[in-house]
Amino acid sequence: MSKKGKNYRAAEAKLEIGKLYSLEEAISLVKETSVTKFDSSVEVHMKLGVNPKHADQIVRGTIVLPAGTGKEVRVIAFVGDDLVATAKEAGAIEAGSNELIEKITKGWMDFDVAVAVPDMMKNLGKIAKTLGQKGMMPNPKAGTVTTDAPKTISEIRKGKVEYRTDKYGNVHNLVGKVSFDDSKLSENVNAFIKAIKDAKPSASKGTYIKSITLASSMGPGVKVDPSQV
Repeated sequence: MSKKGKNYRAAEAKLEIGKLYSLEEAISLVKETSVTKFDSSVEVHMKLGVNPKHADQIVRGTIVLPAGTGKEVRVIAFVGDDLVATAKEAGAIEAGSNELIEKITKGWMDFDVAVAVPDMMKNLGKIAKTLGQKGMMPNPKAGTVTTDAPKTISEIRKGKVEYRTDKYGNVHNLVGKVSFDDSKLSENVNAFIKAIKDAKPSASKGTYIKSITLASSMGPGVKVDPSQV
């Protein structure tokens, strides 16, 4: 097991072992314990009382974070010729059909999210494996297969994120940057937690939100009191 660095240990020492902080305290501590020289991302990690082995207990959805993510998201769009111009106006770095598919076939992958209109899905078989391995295949459940490509592109660029439980029943997501005002981080975290609460499966029994932790990139986790959020 790798040893924790000096800066990490110093940051970790600012936290009380076993203490659950209010969201306001946690946000302040996450910023204070950031150990990177760059503008670290802030992430929320939640342990849920669900069993993802059962399809009716998978928690999945999308949310547009009110204050955005602070990250520049490169979006491409698989659309017909009639929508290429509007997709690019909405912020897509590339848009089209066969030419874009061929470009990806040749190895181009300089993008973060791919969206597609339903009619284009039948054309993506050639690159489905390539996109799937990167987690970029357009998917209706992720909101990336859409009848309104320009709107979806705009939302993604403004801060739309997808969440989904992993095999252990956890959800993790980016909710901003250390440079964000406390109020913006609070707004994003509260919106994300509300989305998770609203997505509670009816099959979930007992305590639904078991734990909430905030952390900056490579920084220590700060435990939040779920009862106060």
